[in-house]
Amino acid sequence: MHKRTNLASDNYAPVHPRVLEALARVNEGPEPAYGADSETERLQQTVQQMFGKKAKAFPVFNGTAANVLSLQSALPSWGAVICLESAHLNLDEGGAPEKVAGIKIWYVQNSRGDGKLSPEMVKPELKDVGFVHRAQQSALSITNSTEYGTVYQPQEVAELAKLAKANNLVMHLDGARLANAASALGTSFASFTSEAGVDVISMGGTKIGGMIAEAVVVMDSESEVGSRIAHAMPFLRKTDMQLSSKMRYVSAQLNALYESGLALELAQQANQMATLLHERVSEVASKTDKVVLNLDSPANAVFPIMDREVAQKLRETWSFYDWDESIGQVRLMCSWNTTSDEIARFEKDLREACGI
Repeated sequence: MHKRTNLASDNYAPVHPRVLEALARVNEGPEPAYGADSETERLQQTVQQMFGKKAKAFPVFNGTAANVLSLQSALPSWGAVICLESAHLNLDEGGAPEKVAGIKIWYVQNSRGDGKLSPEMVKPELKDVGFVHRAQQSALSITNSTEYGTVYQPQEVAELAKLAKANNLVMHLDGARLANAASALGTSFASFTSEAGVDVISMGGTKIGGMIAEAVVVMDSESEVGSRIAHAMPFLRKTDMQLSSKMRYVSAQLNALYESGLALELAQQANQMATLLHERVSEVASKTDKVVLNLDSPANAVFPIMDREVAQKLRETWSFYDWDESIGQVRLMCSWNTTSDEIARFEKDLREACGI
């Protein structure tokens, strides 16, 4: 099979060497099972440094589980979660929130086109509260960085969290690319999570250099909402088949990524390469009508609209996904190991495909 250069997904990237080193380091002798190990204890210290002294982490195997468990632990069985139509939660979890957790997805149209919710978009959906014939809105979920590579500013998160709390909604943040958001914002993890009023997050590790490394993190495990989630999580994690017996290997990956700032370094690399890619594609777009680039994505993705023949030609040597096939929009995703040489080669191939 012909191996194409990756611009498809940060999931395609290899595991970072320091994560592999961490796995080798903890692979010595016995450790208590099911999270009673020293690495998982260290992870609690790691997340407390990131989000505050009351944060509590529950490692899981994958991002789908982190999202489902975050909401399942917080919502009643008749609950609904409000999210954007383009949210991973709605489009890319294979129906797991509905099938596994029985959660109604109450999605909002992506009217702004940038992958971000606003209070004005959410307010019309806060209706039929107490009406027995409707699933009851019980949570609000956003993604940072978003599926469009955009980022919520801390104030934007705070405004949504304020609206959520005023309407008794749990505030959830899908942080599959949490480090990319923090790097793009140039601020702390806490500034757009715990300090902004988020109750629970899905903390990603796999997309930023991990192997099998995600976690549900409760921002304040002593608050009314947080204590309810923290109490439910151990039981739900077991019944949803996400309780690792050898949890030290999952926790060690997250510690390697977040304890010393490695995840931020890798996210900065990915984001910088996406910025460079955006500049190179924009330059090509200025010389031809076969490429259009009209979305500014400060994280690690670029979303050009391409002539179909151009995209087909590029796919001979490059892997990337269609995004909006109706307009020919594709997604080019940079990873922690994307290089400037690869970006230069892509620009060259793009020029040739466009005939310029």
